[in-house]
Amino acid sequence: MTTCNKDEKKGKREKTFFCETCNSAFSQRSHLKDHLNIHTGQKPFSCEVCGCSFSKKSNFNRHLRIHTGEKSFSCEICKLSFSRKETLKGHMHNHTGEKPFSCEICKYAFSQRSHLKDHLTIHTGEKSFSCQTCGCSFALKKSLKRHVRVHTGEKPFSCEICGTCFSQQANLKNHLTIHTGQKPFSCETCGCSFSRKESLKRHVRIHTGEKSFSCEICESSFSQQADLKRHVRIHTGEKTFACEICDSSFSRKETLKGHMRSHTGEKPFACEICGSSFSRKLNLNLHMHKHTQQKLFSCETCGSSFSLKEDLSIHMRLHKAFSCQICGFSFTHEASLKKHIIIHTGL
Repeated sequence: MTTCNKDEKKGKREKTFFCETCNSAFSQRSHLKDHLNIHTGQKPFSCEVCGCSFSKKSNFNRHLRIHTGEKSFSCEICKLSFSRKETLKGHMHNHTGEKPFSCEICKYAFSQRSHLKDHLTIHTGEKSFSCQTCGCSFALKKSLKRHVRVHTGEKPFSCEICGTCFSQQANLKNHLTIHTGQKPFSCETCGCSFSRKESLKRHVRIHTGEKSFSCEICESSFSQQADLKRHVRIHTGEKTFACEICDSSFSRKETLKGHMRSHTGEKPFACEICGSSFSRKLNLNLHMHKHTQQKLFSCETCGSSFSLKEDLSIHMRLHKAFSCQICGFSFTHEASLKKHIIIHTGL
């Protein structure tokens, strides 16, 4: 009985063709011929569609599939198709969980060689891809590609529901939760859920008390960057929100919105008990004290409490009395004191 070795079963040929430059060996003369182009720099295989050139015919054939859309290699598990056998092989690691590509520095493992290559830039600090517009550098080509959209204004990712466009795919993904109502990010402390991870991160600061944003002028600290931005306008006096009717300006958009109701007459904040309406939520809150009998404003002198701040101000006049320097008699109003003085002066 005739037996054959492993190489014969696979139909492998002896490598008898050698490169005189690097001593690489090949089983076919055509393979050696393609290889020599690496040393000569010759790229005889040109794409008629886009003009790209290649030194090896195999690379040229793979490139052509980009234009034809041919995807001959299919995943038997999820039915996804790929134009390259190597890509399919890498894809299969997603199903098997295999991560054969490990970082020698931190031992982090990846399912794709390209992912490992991208990861290595963290350790080397190399940033080979630079923006020709502003000079910013990036470690990954895809990061540069995303950045360039800041300058071009390109927004290639569109919402199929409302048509809103985004420059980043991640932003589109976050936007879609508005339509789906999905809120996958939950607070472990109070159970509140959010559609975006960034929103959860901001919310958590309420529980931790973390105030990462500090004012450089007065050192006040805030948990939200937006709150710091609003605060800084107190120091700068900046009032960027102007009323188009009366030219009044405000430092906060919310304040302008409330001000506009003085022109429109709109009173969207209604009392559920008596039906009274107010243009500002603050006024409704003050009004509610009348029904709840809640008295939040206390006199520091005698301890009397009031439901409205205005009532406390009126009360304080009793303690800040106008006294007659002649007889010591006191009055709550200056006008009353002046009338009393006439008794002594006769004027």
